[in-house]
Amino acid sequence: MPDSRESPGLLAAVAFGGVLALAVAVFALAAWLEGVGEVFRADPAAWWSRLDRQAAIDAISSAAEVVAGVLAVAITVVAIVVELAANRYTPKITNLFVRHPTNAIVMGFFVLTTIQCVWVSSVLGRSVPEGALFPYASLALCVTMVTLCLLILLPYFAFVFSFLSPRNIVRRIQHQAIRCFERARVRHRRALHEEAIEAIEELVDIGRSARDHSDLGIAMESVNALRDLVLAYEELCVGVGDEQFDIAGMLARDSDFVSMDPVARDKLIEQGLWLQVKVLRQYHALFAESLGRAREISHLISLNTMRIGASAVTGRRPLLALCVQFFNSYLRAAINASDLRTSYYVLHQYRSLAEETLKAGLDDAAIEISGHFRFYGQLGYEQGQPFLLEVAAYDLAHLVEFALTEAPASVDSLLDLFLRVDEESESPEQETRLRGVRRAQVQLATLFLVRGDEARARRIFDDMRHERPERLISVRDELLSETRSQYWEFTDRGVNFSYLPPEQRERVHDFFAWFDALSPPARRVGSAR
Repeated sequence: MPDSRESPGLLAAVAFGGVLALAVAVFALAAWLEGVGEVFRADPAAWWSRLDRQAAIDAISSAAEVVAGVLAVAITVVAIVVELAANRYTPKITNLFVRHPTNAIVMGFFVLTTIQCVWVSSVLGRSVPEGALFPYASLALCVTMVTLCLLILLPYFAFVFSFLSPRNIVRRIQHQAIRCFERARVRHRRALHEEAIEAIEELVDIGRSARDHSDLGIAMESVNALRDLVLAYEELCVGVGDEQFDIAGMLARDSDFVSMDPVARDKLIEQGLWLQVKVLRQYHALFAESLGRAREISHLISLNTMRIGASAVTGRRPLLALCVQFFNSYLRAAINASDLRTSYYVLHQYRSLAEETLKAGLDDAAIEISGHFRFYGQLGYEQGQPFLLEVAAYDLAHLVEFALTEAPASVDSLLDLFLRVDEESESPEQETRLRGVRRAQVQLATLFLVRGDEARARRIFDDMRHERPERLISVRDELLSETRSQYWEFTDRGVNFSYLPPEQRERVHDFFAWFDALSPPARRVGSAR
């Protein structure tokens, strides 16, 4: 729910208290100026009984017209504001607003006050009957109700505008869905489908509309809310009962499932991934739509997919596999759109997911992800994005380095993939563009030398031994000269691919000494350059 700083109830209470205090202060000032303050304090009942009943009833009759007019104006203004918000973000806003109990209470109190004033002014007599328990009680009640109607007007508008804040709407939809999950633990699960799907689609609509209106903060709030729904569902509902996975009714007709192959659908039911698939397919649609124009949304989607996948490494392999599939789909979409910057960021999050699998002992999953790195790096290379292959090589080298401490048994398999990352791209006309891959290989080889693992460094040497001397010299000189660990422009990763830590830089010459083509004269020529 919204925090206390944005709570409609808190804002309304503050506004009501402030207006009431001001009204009392003004009334006290008027009573003092009129000279009736002392009389009122001495005997309030006597002061009240001496009021002109006819004048009071006429005032109450006029008050009924005022309250009805104020109610009409309030309804008109609120309807316009709600409709504008619904048109900008999602029609769900209207439904949420109308169903909120505050509206029924406020509007009902206005109507009740109007009816009470009309009845009092029309029905009650002109004189007070003998033996009345409290003379003029009806007038006092009407005055109190009219006063409250006017006092709550400003707090009510504070509530309306706070309620219609897009961030609060996102949080309300999210928490309604989570409460639905909580109910699903003890009730029939089939009723969960319609509410959950509606919440997901409304959040996507808000995110898409906010993105189109350049409200990136609201769009990102919606993307994060979708992630939280998946994590809450995993915590509250998975494993509660198989009936929750029964795809029927609205879910079977949903656009994300209606075209699904029956075999794939049966597997989805068995694994209990219907809500996760729904969210990730919506993620993929938002990701593809945001490429090139709202990259922040695409980046956040890849980050949240990594977090969902990381939450599954300890026991939800089907969900982890699903996240891997969608990471591959993100990369395909980004490459097809020639959005190299987004591909670069997605690979970074994909590598983070692979590291989580290594920490959890899922070496096979990390090796599978590394194979995808190799495939999409080469795909980007073939589509005129050679830098993507360099990024894939860099990330694979870091996975090998990470595995040295977290999963030593997988190092050789990962190294095999790393050494094959460019094997299908080394044609005579392309090899001049693979310098970044060679640089990553040298960086990993020096790491092995620092760790005293000459055998694996030799494997990298064997892969590079036929490289042209001029390229080897160029790579060597670049690694020796670069001392900045951070890239000199602002990037999402912030790292400098050409940087070597000092201890690895000291082993560069040891590695290049293995190349026969780099004899001492050749080294001097390279240094002169």
